[in-house]
Amino acid sequence: MPKAKKIPAQLSRRAKQIQVLLMDVDGTFSRGVWLLSRPDGTAVELKGFDPHDGQGLTLARTAGLRTGVITGRESPALARRAREMDMEFVYQKQGHKLPVYEEILRKAGVSDAQVAYVGDDLPDIPLLKRAGLAVAVGDAVAEVKRAAHFITKARGGEGAIREVVELILKSQGKWDSIIEKARATTF
Repeated sequence: MPKAKKIPAQLSRRAKQIQVLLMDVDGTFSRGVWLLSRPDGTAVELKGFDPHDGQGLTLARTAGLRTGVITGRESPALARRAREMDMEFVYQKQGHKLPVYEEILRKAGVSDAQVAYVGDDLPDIPLLKRAGLAVAVGDAVAEVKRAAHFITKARGGEGAIREVVELILKSQGKWDSIIEKARATTF
């Protein structure tokens, strides 16, 4: 079995402080948006969510992290997935994300240093510049990667959120006890 990589000290210090994990949706928490055309000219929106990300969010919640999404689109599929994942902060149809981010800080009673934000594209940069732990998914645009403290190996919607949860929980010394709970419990 390969030895686990050590988390760099500066990254671990940031991750230790995290109490709230926020993320963009399309290209980050979901792979993207697919529109299925109908004969009547309307379309059905489809989104795919990775089961590893779902398990990661369940582990995060079990460990006491508060989670949420901020997205520019509105989607019934996202609303359902957010309920399934017991996300506390769900903000859809947000053309400007920074005011919502500040509202979440107030509601949660946390500082920027206690927030991790995961994104993939230009609208995420203002939040990444504020968050204590700024994360770009593996296939994020170059500008987002430059603004990030950490870049996941996984692409958005393909396990990147799970990777961030593991980073946070390992840095906080909670990973081993949480995975023992996951093995012993059906979530």
